[in-house]
Amino acid sequence: MAKLLDDTERATLATTLPDWTKTPERDAIPRDFKFKNFNQAWGFMTRVALLAEKQNHHPEWSNVWNKVQIELTTHDAGGLTDNDVKLAQAIDKLRT
Repeated sequence: MAKLLDDTERATLATTLPDWTKTPERDAIPRDFKFKNFNQAWGFMTRVALLAEKQNHHPEWSNVWNKVQIELTTHDAGGLTDNDVKLAQAIDKLRT
């Protein structure tokens, strides 16, 4: 099982993942994405799904037309782990 991020690792999140925020209600990091249309949003979700499957780490997410909301946490560890950081970094690379 993955281990929760320690305080030092959490302190670097603002630098390593500047577009992701911290959810105050739970130990998770969300990010909102906006696209030109539904087709682009769906294509992005497909690419994220392939990354998630490869990493065996799956996001919580929702899609409404051109918007995709993703929230990452490691359920079996009870919060944020390196798995979330790695997936967030991979997702960020899709948007560059």
